Amino acid sequence: MENRAVYSPTTEEAPGAGRGARSGLAACFSLGRLPPSHRILKGSQLLLSLLAFICEEIVFECTLCGGLYFFEFVSCSAFLLSLLLLVVYCTPVYDRVDAGKVKSSDFYITLGTGCVFLLASIIFVSTHTGTSPEIAAIVFGFMASLMFLFDFGLMLYEKRQENQLRKPENTTRAGALTEPLNG
Repeated sequence: MENRAVYSPTTEEAPGAGRGARSGLAACFSLGRLPPSHRILKGSQLLLSLLAFICEEIVFECTLCGGLYFFEFVSCSAFLLSLLLLVVYCTPVYDRVDAGKVKSSDFYITLGTGCVFLLASIIFVSTHTGTSPEIAAIVFGFMASLMFLFDFGLMLYEKRQENQLRKPENTTRAGALTEPLNG
């Protein structure tokens, strides 16, 4: 019996381009940096702001168009900012920038977007004519703004928990620090 029949090669010299555990775009994209709760919130923010924008774009005519145009700008901006934050968190860009600055930017962008989206939804409610695309856009706008504000609240809660864990307990009295050591 020949050894070649029993012992066959176990590795390939050069695997093909489409082979391996992760290749192509999947090798650059990872959701592991976001906890599952933030992953769900970021995804819902992205989806709801996109749906609000699409529903607003379906509106054919308006009487007071200022609210519609403001809502259009805010919903599109919210979608693009959500997409930008997801791209930063889920790609190698996150490794190239300071993680603290990314989280701080996410914190303030989420707060600002949630507040402005809520304001735009309220203004759009007061200026809409009652067509079904407008109502759908308003509903998605309120839902998206609530997701942004809920995400901000969750980040604020986690930030306070971190600060409480970092804060050392200082049980020494203040007078003892000003007394001389050899007194």
